[in-house]
Amino acid sequence: MKDSSTPPRKTGRPRSFDEDAALEQAMQVFWEKGYEGSSLQDLTDAMGMNRPSLYAVFGNKENLFRMAAERYRAGHEPQFIAALMEPNARAVVSRLLRDTADAQTEDGKPHGCLVINGALACGEEAMPIRTSLAERRAEQKDLLCERFERARREGDLPADACPVQLARYVMTVSNGMAVQAVDGATRQQLHEVVDQVLRSWPA
Repeated sequence: MKDSSTPPRKTGRPRSFDEDAALEQAMQVFWEKGYEGSSLQDLTDAMGMNRPSLYAVFGNKENLFRMAAERYRAGHEPQFIAALMEPNARAVVSRLLRDTADAQTEDGKPHGCLVINGALACGEEAMPIRTSLAERRAEQKDLLCERFERARREGDLPADACPVQLARYVMTVSNGMAVQAVDGATRQQLHEVVDQVLRSWPA
């Protein structure tokens, strides 16, 4: 007679499953291949899990990307905030763009920026992802604009300088550097781009 007191076996994730490590691997795939370029097979292979497990833990692909993008942001945003705290606008731009160049060409990691790479070649079905990433870039531009407005009030920028246009200019350079990094630009080449920006910075 079967012992009815024996509890049923539970199924699900093995105890050795590391959700944090799996999300890190997903982030690396999205960073390198973008949202639409990352297939479910790419993701499950990198994360060491099958599709049912992926859906059970992370929901769908869109939700997984959003979680990966948030992880990426959490790792890179402190550099951006630190740059805004530099004592003058020129130093802000120098630190921001040089840190960006270093992060986009780091050994052992995909080159470029996940927030840029993720939105490239997004079709209509992925428009919510593209919109979300555009909003994140806009947030950074707005913070930079606020910093340049302060610089103008303090006399660090000329009275006729336009903080909005300067912020848009710096972010355009930063985004372009990300594309260049994916295309194979070296860290030194990107730093030379930064040098050019600083040579033309308003005195």
